[in-house]
Amino acid sequence: MLRKLLLGLVFSTAATSAVVAAPVTLQVWALDEPVHFTENMAKEFEAQNPDIKLDIKLVNFANILNDTIRAVSTNTAPDLLMLDNPDIASVASHDVLLDLSDRIAASKVVDAKNFYPGPINQSTWNGKIYGFPRGGNTLGLYYNADLFKAAGLDPAKPPQTWDEISAAAAKLTDAQKRQYGFGFSAVATEESTFQFLPWAQSAGGDFNAINTDGSVRALEFWQKLVDDKVATPEVLVLNQPDLGSQFIAGNIAMIVTGCWELPRFANEVKFDWRVALMPVEKAGAPRASALGELAYAVPKTSAHPDEAFKFLEYIYAQSSRDWNEYGWLPLDQTATPKDPKWPEAYAVFAEQMKYARGRGPSPEWPKVSKAIQVAIQDVLTHKTDAKTALDTAQGTIDGLIK
Repeated sequence: MLRKLLLGLVFSTAATSAVVAAPVTLQVWALDEPVHFTENMAKEFEAQNPDIKLDIKLVNFANILNDTIRAVSTNTAPDLLMLDNPDIASVASHDVLLDLSDRIAASKVVDAKNFYPGPINQSTWNGKIYGFPRGGNTLGLYYNADLFKAAGLDPAKPPQTWDEISAAAAKLTDAQKRQYGFGFSAVATEESTFQFLPWAQSAGGDFNAINTDGSVRALEFWQKLVDDKVATPEVLVLNQPDLGSQFIAGNIAMIVTGCWELPRFANEVKFDWRVALMPVEKAGAPRASALGELAYAVPKTSAHPDEAFKFLEYIYAQSSRDWNEYGWLPLDQTATPKDPKWPEAYAVFAEQMKYARGRGPSPEWPKVSKAIQVAIQDVLTHKTDAKTALDTAQGTIDGLIK
């Protein structure tokens, strides 16, 4: 009898130990195109933390906000998800995200005073931090230096103003080769708002002043580039990765896109390519660019918030790798790479980051952005003129913000 009791105790203890030793599994939604950042970080993190496993589901950028809203409303959200940075305020305003402020303040890994202000401000709502940016990115002007030379343009002197963009695009366009001088993304998603705002801001407008004279001139400028057939007519359907692919193929000589494309361009582009600051309306006009990047958020329903934050601490600790491996600027502005890849591009984007402006933050951002997207599409398809379209958008935005 005693032997059976002892054996039972041994088996019971072993079973209990097995339960205690079972790893925690974090459900994670990741937006990793065109790189596999979260997956790579997860593999490294799991190797150092065998008691935590990450089950990663890759989700589509265009659907992530709606998927998140649906998940939090039905208590099916993962432990960790990613959002475009202007959407943090929108989701946080519904009291469904975990406030990370205290965890950040108490962390021995994360140093909040070293944050780039732009990315963290975009993840803050009502004074509390609800998002943890994986880094920061912004837009620049990429151009094909070989095509510049062939067209008699000096690649050492890229266009700096709207007029110079227009003139260079005309020289770089070859209809017989179906080669266009310029390209941007006006697709009916957040990407078109992201791409358009710097042009409006350079001329004195902004997301909450979208019908100013400068904003109207900016949209008329886009329209003229398309109408003159020096910008690709596919701007209405090309998202930013598609735009990059057209540049790689040599079909567009100049494009506006972000630093996240640097690793892909370095591997795939077969010509001399370079990057310049975003053009301004006129010499001396204020510079502007969009502040982009994704941020991680922990839903309040997460069963493992401490483990989720531990993973975010690991990501922060790897900040010095962000530029060379993934093509974006780190959240920690002191974490500069020792020998940055693409040093000329690094100098351009580090400078451009000084002028990068956030979208919002506003809890109504998705609707604000949608109003701008509709205006862009209506003008480029000649449904209406720029002034009328942007006045309509402004009326919608005023109602949302006020």
